[in-house]
Amino acid sequence: MRRATLRSLPILALLAMGACADPAAEHLGGFGDPVRGAAMHAPFILGDTALLAGQPARAARAAVQMEVLAQGFAADAPFRHDTSGSVQHATALGRAEMRRALGIAPDAPADLVIDTLRDAAAALDAGSPARAEAALSGPAYPAGAAATLARLNRLPYLPRVAEAAGAAWQEVRRRDGFGRRG
Repeated sequence: MRRATLRSLPILALLAMGACADPAAEHLGGFGDPVRGAAMHAPFILGDTALLAGQPARAARAAVQMEVLAQGFAADAPFRHDTSGSVQHATALGRAEMRRALGIAPDAPADLVIDTLRDAAAALDAGSPARAEAALSGPAYPAGAAATLARLNRLPYLPRVAEAAGAAWQEVRRRDGFGRRG
């Protein structure tokens, strides 16, 4: 019995990492790097955004992941110089598609979008849609807070987001030495 328990520990650890509410904030999942954390979880969180329908808090956190990936691969020093242009392009397209789907201004600062979406997710988790609406008010959300919440609640499948998730995951695997042929 003890041997079976020991063999299941790695599986339980992987499940726990996958259950992180916000991999970009939970740095352990990315070994201290929010972009890496978001990329490692991207296929599971962003691969099929339609699975988030009816779960606006999770959808808000998924949008945070897309923002972190696009911003990180384009602007963060450890990534911007060594990441292929195709990955940067894919994450930029994914962010643009996510922003259109949610009614977020295309020129809104990424840090503002990340902070307000995290605040909205926390408010929804706490059962306070009014606080979530307050977090999503302002010029970054020209469709209005109520419309953004409604869109978070019925997020469709977003193909560019799914492609960005796969590209980000592959980039992290490449950086980690996977996929190299000896």
